[in-house]
Amino acid sequence: MSQQDQDHSALQSDQHEVQAAQFAMRLSLAVGFAMLIGKLAAYFMTHSAAIFSDAAESVIHVIAVAFASFSLRLSTRPASHHFLYGYERITFFSAGFEGALIVVAAIAILFESIHEWLAGLQLQRLGSGVVLILVAGIINAALGYYLIRTGRRTNSLILEANGKHVLTDSWTSFGVFAGLGLVLLTHWKPFDPIVAIVVAINILWSGGRLVWQSAIGLLDYSDPEAGRKIRAHLDALCTELDIQYHGVRFRTTGYRQIIEVHLLFPRLTSVSEAHALATILEERLPAELGMPAEVITHLEALEDHAEVHHHQHYTGKPG
Repeated sequence: MSQQDQDHSALQSDQHEVQAAQFAMRLSLAVGFAMLIGKLAAYFMTHSAAIFSDAAESVIHVIAVAFASFSLRLSTRPASHHFLYGYERITFFSAGFEGALIVVAAIAILFESIHEWLAGLQLQRLGSGVVLILVAGIINAALGYYLIRTGRRTNSLILEANGKHVLTDSWTSFGVFAGLGLVLLTHWKPFDPIVAIVVAINILWSGGRLVWQSAIGLLDYSDPEAGRKIRAHLDALCTELDIQYHGVRFRTTGYRQIIEVHLLFPRLTSVSEAHALATILEERLPAELGMPAEVITHLEALEDHAEVHHHQHYTGKPG
């Protein structure tokens, strides 16, 4: 297969993955609206604090998915003369926004649950509400796993974060189902706000983790496991091409890896030969890694690169 055919095939694959991610996000938004309507109906039927906690989390989820859908579309736009590196890092902002909304929902649930408990619990028609919540939990569990799997396959942090949120929503529903089941079995109404408080604490933890992941992404955190994988493939490629390297740095945009590496060539190697070998490495490394990546190489002379770096460090001037 020619290089042109390989490039065309890679472009088609990327377009297919983008379309798959966008379809998954639209599906998440549609299901989110349906779940919200169902949970609100269950709350007005039962006046359950636990069901209120589940419905409140769904309100936040719909808002977050709408923003995530916008972020996904923006992240796939090509670079422009104002944004030379593209828009992919919106993924971290999106995950942080979603996490912050989850935290807000958890605080609201805690407040409302304690207020309902102190004001006196008035529960009714729990049976119908429990059935609605169980159905919502099952649907969200299936959707969450689908979103996470699609997000990992398409290297979409936005979609993966959304899938984790949906999965959290499903566990919330299952927790509410269990709590209301205990109320029905024991007729002890405080199980309802107790379950809501436990659910809120779980939601708070989930939202906090998303905010943390967003923060370290924006700060260009370098995952050690990704670093080991990159260096292992660099070792193999550089051995094959008879090149030495050092100064590896990498970061993720939330979709692809940006990898910088200094390549060392004997002093007598021509610039054109060194450039040709560097280009081979730049093209092959992403394929070997099996993920979207941009490789940036810096060519140096093998014999005196340490001396040049030492001179620049102490003088601040090119060697």
